[in-house]
Amino acid sequence: MSNHLQRRLRPRHIAFMALGMAIGAGLFLGSADAIRIAGPSVLFAYMIGGVMVFIIMRALGEMAVHDPVAGSFATYAHRYLGPLAGYLTGWNYWILMVGVGMAESTAVGIYMKAWFPDWPQWIWVLASVVVIGGLNLMTVRVYGELEFWFTAIKVITVIAMIVGGAAMIWLGWGNGGKPVGLGHLWSHGGWFPHGVMGMVLSLSVVVFAFGGIETIGMAAAEAADPGRTIPRAVNSVLWRILIFYIGALFVIMALYPWDQLGSQGSPFVTTFAKLGISQAAGLIHFVVLTAALSGFNSTTFSASRMLQSLAAKHHAPGWLAHVGDHGVPVRSVLATLASLMVGVWLNFLLPKEIFSTMMSILAFNTIWTWTMVLIAHFSFRRKLKEATAFPLRWWPFTSVLCLAFFAFVVFMLGYNPQTRVALYIGAGWIVLLSLAYALMGNEKKIAA
Repeated sequence: MSNHLQRRLRPRHIAFMALGMAIGAGLFLGSADAIRIAGPSVLFAYMIGGVMVFIIMRALGEMAVHDPVAGSFATYAHRYLGPLAGYLTGWNYWILMVGVGMAESTAVGIYMKAWFPDWPQWIWVLASVVVIGGLNLMTVRVYGELEFWFTAIKVITVIAMIVGGAAMIWLGWGNGGKPVGLGHLWSHGGWFPHGVMGMVLSLSVVVFAFGGIETIGMAAAEAADPGRTIPRAVNSVLWRILIFYIGALFVIMALYPWDQLGSQGSPFVTTFAKLGISQAAGLIHFVVLTAALSGFNSTTFSASRMLQSLAAKHHAPGWLAHVGDHGVPVRSVLATLASLMVGVWLNFLLPKEIFSTMMSILAFNTIWTWTMVLIAHFSFRRKLKEATAFPLRWWPFTSVLCLAFFAFVVFMLGYNPQTRVALYIGAGWIVLLSLAYALMGNEKKIAA
């Protein structure tokens, strides 16, 4: 029986996986909530969040290039902080990916319901679980190719919207030759219509939007050339965020009053319609559907790999560690898909509330994962004597700055009554995991 993954992901697969996770339902659908909370100041929230994410990815990238192992940051936490840290990080990340998968599959249901309003939302959620599950049971090359084309559709769409929107802003395209200008950015309550606190409160939504980008580290164990592909993918994270998040939302809010955008679903649909493109809603719904499927595809990949890694360390049932002849942890994929069926049930019960609720709740899990990356990296750097091939710049200042930012976001989760439930559920989950760890046998605690 084999427990080893195979290195079949090409450089373009890794690069587009990173890009695909940066452009998902958090941008196409979740940005509406962020705009509603913060107004135009959401741009500053994405800038701050983008810098913090870049620091995290450089820290993770340094460890991944030095040692591209299965389980990525959970393995690093286990190795540099101890078995309990690895156990908590691995299981927390698995539940995070399952939760994000539920949110992405819910987005699929929302988009499909726009085309088929008489069909219940949960039907489409179930269909997405079946389709994505089937694709993840194929070789990892199939996953990589699918993610490449999913991401290509998203990239082309966002770039087209930015270019078309910029032409409308400065050249008057679609507006009778009269430039729209940038007045909408400050003429509806200024840059901070809800004060600085509005921008601060939007940070939990921003964190969710960026969640999953650490998939780059998970893919390192199956990358054909991790020493070359991981640095390239990580270094491109910052400019991707600048272009695809800040650039897109800047154009959107310049074209349309922010206080109207935040209440009309996906801002992308509204913006393309304003550009005068016929069938804009149908076009964007197709694109955001691929975006949600892409995100769902990546989260299923990451969750199954983390579960397989946990099993290999005896932190999950041993039978989940098995890897098939074609390099796929089939049992871990099937177990992950079974858990994702909870999302189908939730869509049956709460079809209108589930996406926003999942965004808020999962912010804590995302912050936990990223915090453990930074703490494990701190121990990694202190124990390592020689220089690494891909070091985090200005360490340890950058790590301390990022950790302080996360502490502030956690405080704001508790401060805001609407997101406080995330703190309660997240803390409760950590306590339950810790109790489960305490009940395990000693031989499982010391597994390497």
